[in-house]
Amino acid sequence: MLSKTWIRSIVPALILSLSPMLAMAQGVSVSVNIAPPELPVYDQPPIPGDGYLWTPGYWAWSDDIQDYYWVPGTWVEAPQPDYLWTPGYWAFGEGVYLWHAGYWGPTVGFYGGVNYGYGYGGRGYEGGYWQGGHLFYNRAVVNVGSVHITNVYNKTVVNNVTVNRVSFNGGNGVRAQPTSQELAAARDRHIEVTPAQRQHEQTARTNPQLRAAANHGNPPIAATPRAGNFSNPVPAQRAGAVNTERSNPQPRFSTPRPASPPERAEQPREPARESAPARAPAPVREAAPAREPAPARAPAPVREAAPAREPPPVRQPPPAREPAPPPRQAPPPREAAPVEQRRPPEQTQQPRPAAPPPKPQPREAPRPAEHPEHPAEHPKDNEHH
Repeated sequence: MLSKTWIRSIVPALILSLSPMLAMAQGVSVSVNIAPPELPVYDQPPIPGDGYLWTPGYWAWSDDIQDYYWVPGTWVEAPQPDYLWTPGYWAFGEGVYLWHAGYWGPTVGFYGGVNYGYGYGGRGYEGGYWQGGHLFYNRAVVNVGSVHITNVYNKTVVNNVTVNRVSFNGGNGVRAQPTSQELAAARDRHIEVTPAQRQHEQTARTNPQLRAAANHGNPPIAATPRAGNFSNPVPAQRAGAVNTERSNPQPRFSTPRPASPPERAEQPREPARESAPARAPAPVREAAPAREPAPARAPAPVREAAPAREPPPVRQPPPAREPAPPPRQAPPPREAAPVEQRRPPEQTQQPRPAAPPPKPQPREAPRPAEHPEHPAEHPKDNEHH
């Protein structure tokens, strides 16, 4: 079984020999087969005072939780004058994502071409420079705020790279190669992260809200006013996409960082089990002979079309009817027969008041009806005595 010391010495050497870019990188510390999430969008807090430099936030990996966690961007005091910060970056190569730790140096080196913002647009640093032992800040990209700083200037920064939030180099990430000046900066003298930066990262690792699985690329603490000070955080404005696709599994490794606490002893891994012998392939069955195609059927004889029927003769319209005869006139009404009027009897004598009333005379019996051919005679007048 290989010893831990031999593994610690040979594995980083093999990885650094994979490509010239990895050979010039400093502080390769972790290898992961999951792409880091995109960078969230957040505001830069105001600078706390003169002599501070901005260190952008980044996604770090934890073997304990098997997940990425966000290390907020913050202001850090430079370890000595004339030193600038080169951010760390993730780079994809040989099927894994390798983390290249940041460092302090006289010039800014290669950080993968990742656009971290606020002066770190992919190449160098546009947020300020050292002169005469003092930092001069570019107000165009640095949030000076209300702090009284006299060594400031204004310079418009033209971003010539594609503005995106990809957080790694290579693969489906940023396509950038180091320049000769950046290669020289990587070989120049360096200072590793300061104790304040290390404490800042450790505090972020112990915060469950900063894990990618919990915040889905939208950390509630995206930036802080000072390293290690999480009392007045700046939340993210917009989240970055979380990548869930894994590359080909590769063994993860870690190398001891300078001035870092001792790492826990790794448990020896069991040797890989021998794979079972491959089974012999099943005999290939012969293909059945192709069937002969059935003879094509003769087309059915075309039936002759039936002769067209003659159209029925057009019927002549019936002759017009004769006009109806005029209505018959009603017969004239018959004249009524004259009615015989009887004269009332004339009184010739006035009744006497004292004399008794006369006795009534018997009336004559009605005469029989005469023959209709003879006209009726007028009755005779009755005489009263």
